[in-house]
Amino acid sequence: MNKTFLFGALLSLLSATASALELPEIFSDNMMLQQQAKAKMWGWAKAGNVVEVTTTWSNQKLYATADKNGKWTTELSTPAASYKTYSVTVKGDGQTVVLNNVLIGEVWFCSGQSNMEMPLGGFWNCPVEGANEAIAMSGKYSKSIRVATISKVAAQEPQDKVSGKWEICCPENATNFSACGYFFARTLTDLLDVPVGIINCSWGGSCVEGWLPKEILQTYPDGLVPFNNESYMQKMVMYNGMLHPLAGYTIKGFLWNQGESNIGREGQYADRFKTMVNLWRKMWNQPNDKLPIYTVELPPYWYDNSDGDNGAKIREVQHQIAKTLDNCGCVCTSDLIYDYEPKQIHGTKKLEIGQRLAYMAAARDYGMKGLVAEAPEFDFMKVVDADDSDAQVIAGSVVAKNENEKGKVVLLYFKNCSDGFDRLDNIEGFEAAGADGVYHKAIVWAASEWRSDVLAGRPQGAFLKLVCPEVADVKDVRYCFKNFIPGTLHGMRGLPVVPFRTDKK
Repeated sequence: MNKTFLFGALLSLLSATASALELPEIFSDNMMLQQQAKAKMWGWAKAGNVVEVTTTWSNQKLYATADKNGKWTTELSTPAASYKTYSVTVKGDGQTVVLNNVLIGEVWFCSGQSNMEMPLGGFWNCPVEGANEAIAMSGKYSKSIRVATISKVAAQEPQDKVSGKWEICCPENATNFSACGYFFARTLTDLLDVPVGIINCSWGGSCVEGWLPKEILQTYPDGLVPFNNESYMQKMVMYNGMLHPLAGYTIKGFLWNQGESNIGREGQYADRFKTMVNLWRKMWNQPNDKLPIYTVELPPYWYDNSDGDNGAKIREVQHQIAKTLDNCGCVCTSDLIYDYEPKQIHGTKKLEIGQRLAYMAAARDYGMKGLVAEAPEFDFMKVVDADDSDAQVIAGSVVAKNENEKGKVVLLYFKNCSDGFDRLDNIEGFEAAGADGVYHKAIVWAASEWRSDVLAGRPQGAFLKLVCPEVADVKDVRYCFKNFIPGTLHGMRGLPVVPFRTDKK
């Protein structure tokens, strides 16, 4: 029998037989509690016994009675975030447990598969860019960053307990911190000047179904049938063994980095991911029931065929989810890959991912002004007559003869980049197709229209112009819509243009 399943069964047995004062490991020394909240706390004691909880930030004593199963719960009213440390004392069953070095700040829950799990120290042959410096300097954040890394436990039934204690930030500990989570925390604490805590509950290779419960999975046509025999590809086991024991720990929001293991099933992914988010929000049962969730776009990777589009379709779904699910966002990562990494699923650039997640949280959840957190996204296109300047660009290009030179050009307009792009020409990654649906490389350059007498069909602002030497009548356009193609076009603040296609029916 798999060791993780044995461990899950042991945890279940311990939960059922607990009769002395006990706290989940997530309530430990060095823990971070969400500021200015009713922070939920729970544990176990002998059925019927009264538990007393006190904190050093308040003189109030809280009392909770263990139910017939021995579980008790209470809520701690937390103060505003600060770098001051506190203690929490729990008494019951004739025992006293004191939790020391407690911080109050902003707590975020990180989950997903290996690109969230990936530690600062990297995986085998999979480094994190800048890791040595980040680890070496991590001690500077010893008073502001805390991380709890949850053990990987696969279980067939929902568990009450899982290991994973809070750790302070220092070189010895930081090497094992989630790289994405750490860089998010580091950026956010710098932006807000408050402590930030990260709960890393992730498992490499896990599918979205692994984070859903049996009762939901049984409503799907494929039910509980595993995708393969590996523990990480089993359904519901992460939900049971890792997520369920933590549900309710008061947080600010969720960060999600997953999708690789659902390649080829993009049609199911949107529905199942939304179902997962809505379930998690209910499980955490916080006031607005709409905790933010910010996701990371699937990385460029060959997925058995660099020119295929299975990965591109999952990315497309991820951005569609971000538009249709309340309080959800997706950071684009199309540019965070090197040309030599088509077969590297664990891209080295984790700093930028953490930063982009933090910018989104800072702008949306903390009201920080002046930040650009939303990447440029395709809005609409228009086909117009080419003017003299268009003809000059086309004639001066590498194309010796172009049917469009005195004909038509396509104008491409984008949201979130009215100020323009980071390059004027040599823009790669665009393709165009005619009525036959066959795509060819397109020539693209940046343009703008600032005159008061704006030409018909040409709104003011920055846009792109496109022609395709092999397509006289362009019907559709796409950008970086392949499994592996590094994006090189950005808005003025360095956020990459989101990959897109116009031919989706």
